Formats: sequence, C-alpha cells, structure tokens
Amino acid sequence: MAEELEIKLSLTPGALSQARQWLLAQAGVRAGSEKTLVNCYYDTPNGELNRQKVALRVRKAGDRYIQTLKTQGEFVDGAHKRQEWEWPLTGTDLNIGLLADTPIGEGVNLAELVPVFETNFLRRVVMLEGANAIIECALDQGTIEAGGNTRDLCELELELKEGKADSLQAWARELAAQIPVFLNLISKAEQGYALAGLHQPAPLTEADPLVTRVFHGLARTWLTGLADRALESDLNTLGEHPALSDHLKKDLAWLRDQLQSGVSVADLAKRSTRLGQFQLALLSLDAD
Repeated sequence: MAEELEIKLSLTPGALSQARQWLLAQAGVRAGSEKTLVNCYYDTPNGELNRQKVALRVRKAGDRYIQTLKTQGEFVDGAHKRQEWEWPLTGTDLNIGLLADTPIGEGVNLAELVPVFETNFLRRVVMLEGANAIIECALDQGTIEAGGNTRDLCELELELKEGKADSLQAWARELAAQIPVFLNLISKAEQGYALAGLHQPAPLTEADPLVTRVFHGLARTWLTGLADRALESDLNTLGEHPALSDHLKKDLAWLRDQLQSGVSVADLAKRSTRLGQFQLALLSLDAD
C-alpha cells in the first residue's frame, strides 16, 4: 500500500497545451513519458464500492496491465491524500483474489464486480525537479464513457514524489497565475459514476472544514451545472470569516455575483485566471 498526495486541476484543452508549454520553459523541468491509458472501473450493480468511497480499476498502459484500488481519502492543504494499492496483471481480467486483504475484502460480494465505466486518455508527463521537491505533473486529455454516454476529460495532476508538500501549492499557484484552472475535488472516478447514473456527489457535512466545503460545492456545481443551497450557505459563511482579506472579499463578491447571474462554474473556470487564483488563495484560511 502506498499513500498518494496530489493536486488536481481541471482546465480546457487549450489551457492544457499552454500549461505544458509554460512548464517546459521553467528551470528544473523536463519532459517525461507519453502514453495512452485505457482504464476500466469496476463496481457491484448497486454501487457498493462507491458507497464505501473506494475506486477499483484495471489499466492498460502500453503492454502493461495494472489493477489499482484507491480510497477517496481526505483533502488536506489543497491536495488529495489517499491510500492506494497496485498489482501487475497479465491481462485485462480483474483479479478478485488480490482484493482479500484490502478495505473491500470483507463486506462486499467481490463476485458481483462488473465494469461500470471507462476513462481513456492520453497522458503526457512533465517532471518538476527543484530544491525542495520532485513532482510528477500528468497532463491528461481524453474521454469518460459509460452506457453509451461520453464526457470530455481534461486534467492536470501534480503528484508529490519526494520532498516538501507545500511545493505542490507553490506550483499550482504559479500555473493559476498563467492560465485558467479549476481546483477540482471531483475525481475521474466520481465523474464516471455520475455519467453512469450511479452517483451524484452530495454536500459535505459541517464537520468538514469550511474551505473544503466551498471547494466541494464548486466542484459539484462544475459537474452538474446546478448550484445548490449548501454551496450558497457555505459562501455566505465564508464571507463572515474573520481572516478573509479585502482582496479575497472582493473575489468572493465577484464569484457570488457571477453565480447569482446564472454564469456556470465551468464557464467561470474557462474565462479567466481569477477563479483558480481565488481557490488557491483560500487555502491560507485552512492554515490559520
């Protein structure tokens, strides 16, 4: 079992291309591998794995096959922190026996696991090697497919391989200053479940940090195109936060005005760098 720490940004294909060009122009950055990834996700017909907040897939990468189980984990300082199990396979068939000693080994009828959706994309890797950290930046572009329905997939993931975790935020902020990005708490798997009609992300509870609730609310709206009362309430609460700077108050007022006028989060994320910069600046409130 390994532990994964990454920041995931959603963006447009044009912005993804700009991000790669900008990254490769920076010191200590080099181009890495490029490969097509075909990923089949499994669950029971009633979505038991999704209810347990885990994702199970078999990935074809070139001539290699990998079975992976991931927990949803937690959102810490702008990054996803979760557990991950990986096993090499000899082909595309799921190996149920490998799951016995994982969190789904008991309580799930593993014999009921069936394919529910696919995520298929081209991954281009850029390695960011600085004094404080080594970060793998994966630029993914492709589609999510479920039951004859298709959704575009375009993401940039910064994953810490070695060094200090705050380097993830530093690179994300630099990117957000250059191109429009959206800090997204909705994973590829959750998007696939939504497309398959098996899951729609629900609001977090009040036990979760306020900034995390705001990010999750924005991500729900990005996915569905519909704002909800939970997001509206959390944005109102955020406006009363004692540590909110004047600059962040202005950005929050802008965001609320845009949403109230009917502009979608997806459109806001495409139009300018303001939303991404606002999200990343909010992370300082969680640190207080």
